[in-house]
Amino acid sequence: MAETTVVHVLRHGEVFNPEKVLYGRLPGYRLSETGEAMAQAAAEWLAGRGVTHLVSSPLERAQQTAAPIAATLSLPVEVDDRLIEAGNAFEGLRVGVGDGALRMPQHWWKLRNPLRPSWGEPYVEIAARMLAAVEAARDAARGSAAVCVSHQLPIWTLRLHLQGRRYAHDPRRRQCGLASVTSLTFDGDRFTGLSYAEPAGATDPDAVPGA
Repeated sequence: MAETTVVHVLRHGEVFNPEKVLYGRLPGYRLSETGEAMAQAAAEWLAGRGVTHLVSSPLERAQQTAAPIAATLSLPVEVDDRLIEAGNAFEGLRVGVGDGALRMPQHWWKLRNPLRPSWGEPYVEIAARMLAAVEAARDAARGSAAVCVSHQLPIWTLRLHLQGRRYAHDPRRRQCGLASVTSLTFDGDRFTGLSYAEPAGATDPDAVPGA
């Protein structure tokens, strides 16, 4: 019989972002005090779930989220660049609905194709790199469980891919809250299903989409 392996894909905790910009891959964005508590809650939730492998995005907020997991489970944190946040042309700008950059005509050209999307890294490329990272984690934790710490849009794009759904979507409808866990189950190499949990509670609806 094939071995069952679970890969828990964890979104990082809340980031200190008083200007409410879309920070994307920009350096210097760290977890807030609330985000640190969220990371600890995720670590406690993951304890006792047979995790033998821990890997993270290279961005600081993801590394900070992985740290209490590493301490709780006595595991090293490996880095996989494929888990990084999606590239976005609006990095460093406010992008709320009807607010900031989206009101400026010079930025409208970036919105010409929401199916790709034209403002950032193509969904198909995000899905491919995330799937490769998850499969590598699965292979490293055969018969047990792994944790991959990543970011909202990459996690949601991966989920859409695995469920055979269209990539284009409304960011406000993503089921991927701060410090949430999307758990992927594999029977051998075959994906068999997923579940979702929010160890740190639901995310404020005013949180920056995609952050």
